[in-house]
Amino acid sequence: MSFENLDLIDELLQAVKDLGFVEPTPIQTDAIPEIIGGDSDLVGLAQTGTGKTAAFGLPMIQLIDFDLTYIQGLVICPTRELCMQISEDLKKLCKYIKSAKVVAVYGGASIEKQRSQIKKGAQIIVATPGRLLDLINRKVAKLFKVSYVVLDEADEMLNMGFQEDIDAILEKTPSQKRTWLFSATMPREVARISKKYMTNPVEITVGKKNSGAENILHVNYIVNEKDRYQALKRIIDYYPDIYGLVFCRTRKETQEVAEKLIKESYNAESLHGDLSQALRDKVMRRFKSKSIQILIATDVAARGIDVQDITHVVNYKLPDEAENYTHRSGRTARAGKSGVSIAIINSREKRKLQFIEKKAGVKFNYEKVPEGYAICEKQLYAMINKMVEVEVKQEEIGRFLPPVYNTLNDLTKEELIQKFVSLEFNRFLNYYKGSRDINVSLKKREDTNSFVKKDRQQKNLEPGKSKRFFLNTGSMDNLKKGTVIRTICSRAGISSEKIGSIEIMREFSFFEVETGVAAKVLKSMKGAKLDGRDVRVQYAEAKKSQGRRFKKTRKVKRD
Repeated sequence: MSFENLDLIDELLQAVKDLGFVEPTPIQTDAIPEIIGGDSDLVGLAQTGTGKTAAFGLPMIQLIDFDLTYIQGLVICPTRELCMQISEDLKKLCKYIKSAKVVAVYGGASIEKQRSQIKKGAQIIVATPGRLLDLINRKVAKLFKVSYVVLDEADEMLNMGFQEDIDAILEKTPSQKRTWLFSATMPREVARISKKYMTNPVEITVGKKNSGAENILHVNYIVNEKDRYQALKRIIDYYPDIYGLVFCRTRKETQEVAEKLIKESYNAESLHGDLSQALRDKVMRRFKSKSIQILIATDVAARGIDVQDITHVVNYKLPDEAENYTHRSGRTARAGKSGVSIAIINSREKRKLQFIEKKAGVKFNYEKVPEGYAICEKQLYAMINKMVEVEVKQEEIGRFLPPVYNTLNDLTKEELIQKFVSLEFNRFLNYYKGSRDINVSLKKREDTNSFVKKDRQQKNLEPGKSKRFFLNTGSMDNLKKGTVIRTICSRAGISSEKIGSIEIMREFSFFEVETGVAAKVLKSMKGAKLDGRDVRVQYAEAKKSQGRRFKKTRKVKRD
């Protein structure tokens, strides 16, 4: 099947060719002839990234009379980003259509500029509901002669609370118009709009209704809640060439995760509703150009993201609705490519995962969060492959090389390789040295005393190779050894093997760690809490007298 078989005019075929489209996608193959050759309303259900814009855009352009200078085609979509994306795509498809004018109407931009563009004779308007209603009320957007209306991402518009706005807009359009509804899923609310505003619509479904794309691998990891961010970092590190989108549930969480990643030198940025339109546009331009490797976003902000080659979608927190998961995962594997959708969950979220599996028609493959050795291995091989494939511009660097050869002349091949690898690779080696397994056991009931048992089997650390710490809480506060071990390991990022004996006294305690990690432990335990109680950790050798004073003051307080 080719576009020539879809009854498209020559101007549109040339525009399609310029865009590099060779074969129509399934939704385009089914929808375009139906719209051009029929006179019915239409419901198109297809996963995001399957070419829905061209599926309604090409026939709409062919059917519109561009000699007339009033609004004939209307596309309503949920977000500013998607509005801009669709309008740009339609303008490209109109490349060889004389007098064609497409205007994007959305909030956050100059309403006067949009008003001026419409008054110049726009035949197609692509709009978000809020701004369009504003222009209708100002009597600028006059829809009484509209012939074709598209509701794009209808399910998401309803999820975002636009139902009343859509009702108000559609009531301003003629009853004789044709309405084409496109959606990734078909929830009850979308079916209601279809029934209310459409007449015997033709339904085209690509794939299973309410399901995601088949070329997406769905993976889940199970960790303790406190290790969720650590799991995200390990996933990013394990895929050196990741070009990913991370979904969070709230704007606050989105910003916090992005700030943490940026602080730790990851090429990341956030996208959420609190950003100005100018800043959102800037972030999206950088992400599309791959200047940003990891984009952390909320569901609403990501609705307009139509970016090719996204390799991974990471659900930092699962959405409440299966339809939202379908939209999230659909950001990858676009245009027939493959991708990976990852869910990071804690043990209490297994039922939610099963609910999404059932409703979205997907199957998650459980995998373990990679451990430090595997991550370092992946990073090393990626770095070596990048070096092997790099283009050497001999003419440009030739004059700089003789001094370099002289400097490196005394090094053997093995030494040169070792130094090169160490120069680029020490960060990962140091960070993941002694890293612990953060995966939650899949056993029906996890042994909650495993940390304590492991501690009881430990021998004392070698004399002279350990540091002793004082901890200002003890058995009177129901302190357990397992709590101490878990807290130290999680905050300092060290293995429990580096922790020696733990002595829990009545009102204070002592513990030992290997000398090499002592400074790290001391720094990481500042501001720590044990079972919700603020604690203080300090070197025992220098502070024993303070421990005695602390003991005395606590007795006074309890009396």
